[in-house]
Amino acid sequence: FAKNLGLYGERIGMLHVVCNSADEAKVVLSQLKMVVRPMYSSPPIHGALLVKKILGDPAKLAAWKKELSGMADRILEVRSLLRTGLEAKGTPGTWNHITDQIGMFSFTGLTPTQCERLISEHHIYLLKSGRISLAGLNKANIPYMIDCVDEVVRACP
Repeated sequence: FAKNLGLYGERIGMLHVVCNSADEAKVVLSQLKMVVRPMYSSPPIHGALLVKKILGDPAKLAAWKKELSGMADRILEVRSLLRTGLEAKGTPGTWNHITDQIGMFSFTGLTPTQCERLISEHHIYLLKSGRISLAGLNKANIPYMIDCVDEVVRACP
């Protein structure tokens, strides 16, 4: 829940383990306690209380689901616009991986050299592995992104 509720610095979550027997469950629980105790012996409670407040109230839960759906739809739209724009421009390479992936981050398929050029020449910031956050893209700046990716792919094949 932490990521989807914007509680990045909080410890919100759950782990379930299905075992074949009660004895196996005792062994697994013992091992989990050894791993978890040093990290979570005194977790902050305010994140959990916020989650409870949102998930426990039907109106707040509905609003959260609507906002979450809106954000997910926006990211899907950005992925689609980026892919179709690169394909329409005839940018060398295949771009289906942009829409085949899910989430706020995308692997662009760009080489480290292409990424360096995108950063230094066009001020589009991404990891040299080609991983980029799509959250910063929108209908207004997608054309610039498409033009810049096209330029670096052609300049650094």
